[in-house]
Amino acid sequence: MLKTNKDKLPVISVQGQVAPPTFKASPRIDTEGRIHYFPGTGGITYNAKIGDPACGWAADHLEPGVSLKHSDENMNRALSIYACIGNEAVVVSGDAKGARGFVTGKHGGVEHLLVYFDDETLEKMTCEDKVLVKGCGQGMLLVDHQDITLRSMSPVLLEKMNISEEGGILKVGVAKIAPAMIMGSGLGSLPSANGDYDITMFDADVAKEYGLDDLRFGDIVAIPGADTRFGRTYMTNAMTIGVIVHSDCVSPGHGPGVTTLMSALDGKIVPFIDPKANLKDFFL
Repeated sequence: MLKTNKDKLPVISVQGQVAPPTFKASPRIDTEGRIHYFPGTGGITYNAKIGDPACGWAADHLEPGVSLKHSDENMNRALSIYACIGNEAVVVSGDAKGARGFVTGKHGGVEHLLVYFDDETLEKMTCEDKVLVKGCGQGMLLVDHQDITLRSMSPVLLEKMNISEEGGILKVGVAKIAPAMIMGSGLGSLPSANGDYDITMFDADVAKEYGLDDLRFGDIVAIPGADTRFGRTYMTNAMTIGVIVHSDCVSPGHGPGVTTLMSALDGKIVPFIDPKANLKDFFL
């Protein structure tokens, strides 16, 4: 069992409302110049969930499950930073009041918090419903590995992941490994406690080499060469572990989104392939 400071972490209420889909005046344009009017961010997505494919949808930046946002910018920032992957979420208004789910991702740019609820709950929910999240995890430390930075990692998720200690390093089970050279939108942004950045999938040979075409929502992934301890940048000796939060995209420089869970330099994190490294396997 990894030693943490979880007994010192506050559990704090943050709240949002189901964020309806919106549509900008301009359509999506792909790398070949073709125009698309795809659905994507916001709303309640009934047929895309953690464990489902993150690629191949007739969509762009598709968000699985329920997308949350608060209308007040500062309150939304609190929602999207203080809520962590695996935190409990409770519907507090509408016909689905009392139903419980959990946080599965953070989507930068639109600043949505993504939450899983079961099918019965989704059928009862509307875009008027409010959801309270018991935020806990930001500020968590690994007592014996303080050179490893944790971001958006709930204590319950850390305990469920396939992680072992060996010779001062952490060996972490991941579903996929994606090289930092194909990381796109979100690169350079701050802070890594919020949002995500994208795995670009436009080089078919690289995607095939790393087996990325069958990425799933909720997959735990490793990105060697990615330093996301504070912002998001490239560094040869860095490693990031994150979770796939939204779908692939037709827009150049975009792709399946990754929310950071942990990051370190100098070989302190070593990934290995674990086919069960998905939020669905951990929580359902």
